[in-house]
Amino acid sequence: MTSAQTSPISLHSFYIYNATYGPREGEIVKVPVTHRTEDGKTIAEYHEEDVQDTVYQAVLKQAYTMFKFFMGSFADIVNKFSIEELKSRLNHFFSQYLETLRLNQSDILDIQNGIQFLPLDKNTYLRIQCFINLIEASFTQIKYTAFLYNDQLVWSGLEQDDMRTLYKYLTTSLFPTLLDTEESAAKGPQGSAHFGKFVKGPKNFGDVNASIQLPNIYIHSESKTDVLHLVVYRALSATVCLMVDGSALPSRDWFRKIDQFLGPQLSRLASDIAEQYANRKVSGGSQDYKFVYFNHMNLAQKTTVHSKKTASLTISPEILRLIADINADFSKSEEDGEAFMRSLTDWWVVGKKSDQREFYVAINQKNWNLIEVNEEMKKMCASHFTNIFFLD
Repeated sequence: MTSAQTSPISLHSFYIYNATYGPREGEIVKVPVTHRTEDGKTIAEYHEEDVQDTVYQAVLKQAYTMFKFFMGSFADIVNKFSIEELKSRLNHFFSQYLETLRLNQSDILDIQNGIQFLPLDKNTYLRIQCFINLIEASFTQIKYTAFLYNDQLVWSGLEQDDMRTLYKYLTTSLFPTLLDTEESAAKGPQGSAHFGKFVKGPKNFGDVNASIQLPNIYIHSESKTDVLHLVVYRALSATVCLMVDGSALPSRDWFRKIDQFLGPQLSRLASDIAEQYANRKVSGGSQDYKFVYFNHMNLAQKTTVHSKKTASLTISPEILRLIADINADFSKSEEDGEAFMRSLTDWWVVGKKSDQREFYVAINQKNWNLIEVNEEMKKMCASHFTNIFFLD
């Protein structure tokens, strides 16, 4: 949002800094700094390389996109309501959203903002597709549906950019809050014959006086904006997101029918997927190399640089900064290319860009030469990326 009072935003010296008003509430936000003593004097060393513009510009853009998805665009809010309503929504949203950010862990994955897909055999994938078609045919208020297993996407009826935003919300905000409760819960609601339960929806069907609160989402197109209710239903590790007509809140009876319909079938599907998932599950990759893959055409992302359960890094921040630097160079040109770099710790960092796909590898082999590194890259491409969506 721009105005005569708003100056350009600089992300090199500050994470988010407005040059007109300065840091909010007098708090100075600076780049990382260390102090050392030399000849009796304290010298400050600023680590500007630790704050990469491309990374934090991506974080800033995602913050607005997430707000727009759950609250509506700035222009729509001001036109339909007022500036005060916009301020109120901004305060309500960002007071919660900012707590989910891990700015010190932001890296190349934030730049790509991709989606991790779950590869399944064709029969299982078709079962899920038929299952979703049956849901939408049986409950006509449902406008869009998405199906995920763990934190990987299987199916979505949303446009790519909308699904990208929803996926970001699910994997960074909603799913992490479910881990503790899922580990301690053996079944769904008390007395249920299945494992299904609402994550966003009614918590207790027995309490008729309990209010049902659903988040709204805003799906924008060139001609209109659709306001929908977001219903999230989960059984074991399978999640179904239902985007429901927002003109009226669904009745308690509607939710009861959804539970009766989804619960048994989703529980069976989740069990079947879990068995297949366990049979093909592989480790997070060799200790000698880590990789990041991204496909701009379908937003598919695969990576071994983060531990899924702890969100911790499996390689050093220095290596991730080198990967982001290569990505920044690639973004300056539409042409395909490749780059080879060597870190101070003797890791090889390689980036390849081809046909709207990017592949970055960090290899811990200090005695290798360029030819050996390039051959290893070819082997990894053949091993990990023969087919993105299906396993034959």
